[in-house]
Amino acid sequence: MRRADLEHVLRAASRVLGERDLLVIGSASILGTYPESALPTAATRSDEADVASFTDEDGSKATRIDGAIGELSPFHRTYGYYGQGVDVTTAKLPPGWRERLVPFKNRHTTPGRGLCLERHDCVASKLAAFREKDREFAE
Repeated sequence: MRRADLEHVLRAASRVLGERDLLVIGSASILGTYPESALPTAATRSDEADVASFTDEDGSKATRIDGAIGELSPFHRTYGYYGQGVDVTTAKLPPGWRERLVPFKNRHTTPGRGLCLERHDCVASKLAAFREKDREFAE
């Protein structure tokens, strides 16, 4: 995923939910700190951005994101990347992660704004999951 892709996903997810602030977790969150040109291929190979509402008690907002811009949706088929609706608790994160979120907003994310995991928190969550793709990302 590239920054322009993340901008598009944030724009679309924000419109779907009618919310400005969205949490970006998973590998796409690193794009809040670094442009793809500064990252190794393993850090940008995913075609999805995990996006969560901060107020999704029943999971319905994640389902709305999946339905509108999720995997195998017309959005995904058209652009080759997609937004995966997730819950704030999807990733295992270290204490204090909310205070370290990195804002990702520019004219291309409007009306949305991504609040991305700080790079160390992102890697910690990847290592907690410990799947092969997560270990490669962390490396």
